[in-house]
Amino acid sequence: MLVLAVDTSSISGSLAVLRDDQLLGVICTTGEENYSSRMFRQLEILLSELRLELPAFDLYAVAAGPGSFTGLRVGLAAVKGWAEVHSKPIAAVSALEAVAIQSSAPGRWVAPVLDARRGQIFGALYERGAHSLRRYQDERVEKLSEFLAWLGVEFRENNEGGLAFISPAPSLLYLELEKSGFANNPVGLASPVLAPLVGQLGLERARRGETVDALHLDANYIRRTDAELNLKIPAH
Repeated sequence: MLVLAVDTSSISGSLAVLRDDQLLGVICTTGEENYSSRMFRQLEILLSELRLELPAFDLYAVAAGPGSFTGLRVGLAAVKGWAEVHSKPIAAVSALEAVAIQSSAPGRWVAPVLDARRGQIFGALYERGAHSLRRYQDERVEKLSEFLAWLGVEFRENNEGGLAFISPAPSLLYLELEKSGFANNPVGLASPVLAPLVGQLGLERARRGETVDALHLDANYIRRTDAELNLKIPAH
């Protein structure tokens, strides 16, 4: 199966091409320009190097969130368009899960963390299974101290198996971990280049029949938009 994987959830977005479990190519750059505005230029470069065209792909895998509103909208709109035109399925993948699967620390639980800006993080808790990760409750956007407090409550109830943290920016975690009950838990460094992991996870979903079409692909923003936050309800 030939897979095109797209991650526009952050400024260091990326594209990757996989054939089954083999990574054929990946492209990523960082800079002040939002990744969504240079994605199509990079796609042209990547496909040209691999001598491929969009109709050749069997599956489009995409990071559906959480992340940048603009980046996610552009990435998902592109994937929807390709899937509609070429009649191909889509596998929607969480950016947090693409971080979580990079953890090599032993233990039953993994907590991936992404910088959500504005003094907040995107966080989640995953349980390791025999062949995959299972998310425990919903993904969250909040202050890191609030996320750690929530984990503290959860682990008072269920503390078996150990917990590891992982993030592309682990320096965000250390100070708050020192203040919490998780100072001795392992902290791993994840690659911010998520497209190859999105492709891997998308391929696994497709093998299980967990795909969607263009009509049913949705973004998972978690955080409400500025318009929603600033909406003023008229007084009655």
